[in-house]
Amino acid sequence: MGQKRVTGSGEDPRVAELRIAVSRLRRELASLSLEFPDRPIADEELAALDAMAVGEVPEIPRMRSSLLLLAGSIGSVSALAAALRDVRNAVDLFGEPPRG
Repeated sequence: MGQKRVTGSGEDPRVAELRIAVSRLRRELASLSLEFPDRPIADEELAALDAMAVGEVPEIPRMRSSLLLLAGSIGSVSALAAALRDVRNAVDLFGEPPRG
């Protein structure tokens, strides 16, 4: 709906952007030697977002829920701020969840 597919890939560009952003944040999180109490939550929600990006139609409310949990779990880690912002921007490409 209004989104162009990347030539030759057949993949929705929003999904590609989400996969790239999630991958980057996962790499940056893995490279941190800092342990913090909510790290398992961040890992779990990144895995959930990655799984949604692989599926056919990502569930927008679930993506937004994962994003909120991610922000709450790693929001205070300044080294991850840019990568977290990229994930948020990728989720925003899918628009608002339907109201109902």
